[in-house]
Amino acid sequence: MAKDQSQPLSNNSRLHAFAGLVSFLRAPVCHDLENLNADIAVMGAPTDEGSPFLPGSRLGPRSIREHSLRFGDDGYFDHDSDKVFLKYELNNKRIVDVGDANVIPADVEGTFKNITDLTRMVLDSGAIPVVLGGDHAITFPIVRAYNEPLHVVHFDAHIDYSPFIHGYKYTNSHAFRHIHHMDHVKSLTQVGIRSIRNEKTQVDDSLNDGNRVVGMKEFGEMGPDGMTGLVPKDAPVYVSIDIDVLDLPLVPGCVSAEPNGMTYAELRDSLAVLAKHSNIIGFDLVEVNPQLDVGTGITSYMGAHTIMEFLGQICDQPRWIAKRNK
Repeated sequence: MAKDQSQPLSNNSRLHAFAGLVSFLRAPVCHDLENLNADIAVMGAPTDEGSPFLPGSRLGPRSIREHSLRFGDDGYFDHDSDKVFLKYELNNKRIVDVGDANVIPADVEGTFKNITDLTRMVLDSGAIPVVLGGDHAITFPIVRAYNEPLHVVHFDAHIDYSPFIHGYKYTNSHAFRHIHHMDHVKSLTQVGIRSIRNEKTQVDDSLNDGNRVVGMKEFGEMGPDGMTGLVPKDAPVYVSIDIDVLDLPLVPGCVSAEPNGMTYAELRDSLAVLAKHSNIIGFDLVEVNPQLDVGTGITSYMGAHTIMEFLGQICDQPRWIAKRNK
């Protein structure tokens, strides 16, 4: 009888996506932020109290983390460039997951304070924050955590520039009016704007405030390479990605998905150009709503995929590698 050559799996063998504890890309979890030692800190902001229509994006951070497990924890191979990305960062534990900001139900200002405080702790450690939303209201408390001058690039179908009326100012349609007025925000560029539910007065307000608004017609003419004309070379840039910047059929798990959006390749390539042209100092991805998604969770997967590839591009830049090798 032939001898059984099989061997039991070791504790170091790669786990399947459905097994093991959940952190983004199975990165180490850090609860002691005073001793955080990493270059990238993934954090969740699981609140959707800024969503006036349908709830559910509060479950986005957990679902995005779960779908990130499908990529493993050893980097990813890009066929077109014949290159592996993020291998160094993951193998050397330079990416960590710091968990979620504490959400206080029915206390939006308290929740926002917790998001700002957690972001500041990440920044104080020297890591860049990668924030999983949550609805788009969360970008306001994230950006206010920064002290240094920066530029903001906002990918979205919607202008998110509603006026502050009768105390109504903390929804996912208000974030970028808040952000424009911050002293350290040197420019705001809004890309992919196209929804016919955008009010002309709000678009005009953004333009009159000196912001750059790029609709899909203009984006189609300039293409991803046009990102280089939107922010100064090597400038510090914070990027906010609403998943509904992508075309409606690509993101069924998004409450505000719109037709005539970007393809995945257009968004991916735009982010890659920004990573090469500017110094990305943090980003968020918001408005993934697992309750609305199809059974395979493709919107959560799309969110994890976008984050993974954007991180790969950021960490492949000479400025990043030079900082890593100091």
